[in-house]
Amino acid sequence: MFSKDTYIQRRQELKKLVGEGVILIFGNNNSPCNFPNNGYYPFRQDSTFLYYFGQQRDGLVGVIDIDNDIETLIGDDIDIEDIVWYGSVESVHDLAEQVGVHNSAPMKSLKTICNDAMSKKRKIHFLPPYRFDIKLQIFDLLGIHPNQQKEEASMDLIKAVIKMRSTKTPEEIEELERAAVIGYKMHTTAMKLTRPGVTEKFVGGQVDGIANSYGAMVSFPTIFSQHGEIMHGNPSMSILEAGRLALCDAGAETINNYCSDNTRTMPVSGKFTQRQLEIYSIVEACHDYALEVAKPGVKYADVHFAVCRLMFDKLKELGLAKGDTEEAVKAGAHAMFLPHGLGHMMGMDVHDMENFDQINVGFDEEVRPNLEQFGTNCLRMGRRLEEGFVVTDEPGIYFIPALIDDWKASGHCAEFLNFDKLETYKDFGGIRIEDDLLITKDGCRFLGKDRIPYHPKDVEDYMAANR
Repeated sequence: MFSKDTYIQRRQELKKLVGEGVILIFGNNNSPCNFPNNGYYPFRQDSTFLYYFGQQRDGLVGVIDIDNDIETLIGDDIDIEDIVWYGSVESVHDLAEQVGVHNSAPMKSLKTICNDAMSKKRKIHFLPPYRFDIKLQIFDLLGIHPNQQKEEASMDLIKAVIKMRSTKTPEEIEELERAAVIGYKMHTTAMKLTRPGVTEKFVGGQVDGIANSYGAMVSFPTIFSQHGEIMHGNPSMSILEAGRLALCDAGAETINNYCSDNTRTMPVSGKFTQRQLEIYSIVEACHDYALEVAKPGVKYADVHFAVCRLMFDKLKELGLAKGDTEEAVKAGAHAMFLPHGLGHMMGMDVHDMENFDQINVGFDEEVRPNLEQFGTNCLRMGRRLEEGFVVTDEPGIYFIPALIDDWKASGHCAEFLNFDKLETYKDFGGIRIEDDLLITKDGCRFLGKDRIPYHPKDVEDYMAANR
């Protein structure tokens, strides 16, 4: 946890931004894995609840009555049977005091608070719920059907939380730096273990273990696969083969649940082939180019398309693409190779505040998403960058056999793509390089005091020295 004053100040700012009414911020409940008493471990609290109320315990709700300037932490104290199994825990009253909340009450009182507010026709603000138990709780409290809760959620509250959580404070940046340290250990562990004969599952499991032993948990399910062309290729029992590439996309959460998110692609044999090196070098150049152009005031959508143009130019040199680069990118031809956005916001969630919809988090009234064009519709972040934003920089080049076949059959972007040459890359896989960018006053920098090797020679040298 941060200091008590941090949470007090955050709630004061939230009250100013929202203006009036009653704010309900729901913490998470334990989630069963395969039966009620076998819950997922470790418990993961809702990020917005953590941001304003700081407590990791399940079964809590934060209530902020703006008009009467009353803050209350709602939750039931655990009973003796729970203490027998889980040990003594602090009372809800004590938890409230730790974060500067002067009132606490049992869960049954939440219905009374809501009924009173509704009877006086006061605005009740809540965020879009993403867990079904919370949806049912909101239904019981406010009478809003789960199917309508996303639309009924408070846009005033959503905008206020996004405004506050988007810009990282110095103490948050320190946490993100700690997450980067764990991320470095995770990815260098993968490089040490990657070799012919071991399974994807083994390497992925060891990477997860690093996150669990140095922090709270992984920031998302680890991706480790020889099929880098599959965006979310979770580790399988497949054995790593000489001559293939292995892609590792993994991150950690600190004890305070701030995230890291990095991707590295490495040769299973320890040495890149010439063909692999040609593609890898393009991704490397695109990754580094983002560092040059990302700065306050620049739209991240513009950074994305600048990277796409650079990538397409270089792919033309290899004979995989052709035609006018500007027209090709406008037509979406680059999405054959890069079907996702350059990056996303990151903080307490690896896709920061994703439950508020990326159209609200990554875009604004000025910069709107293009939901029609393949690839471009996957941009999570397009708005102008501001000092204190943290975004990922993750260009990639992928050769997806089904996509090649589909576009070839339909003739889509045929004037910009050499399908005959693409056919010879169907067994290639994919390459992605990803780091986390902090937007500074005059530009940006990568998070993490130690850079996970990514220049080709550095990757090869590190693998040779640590296998």
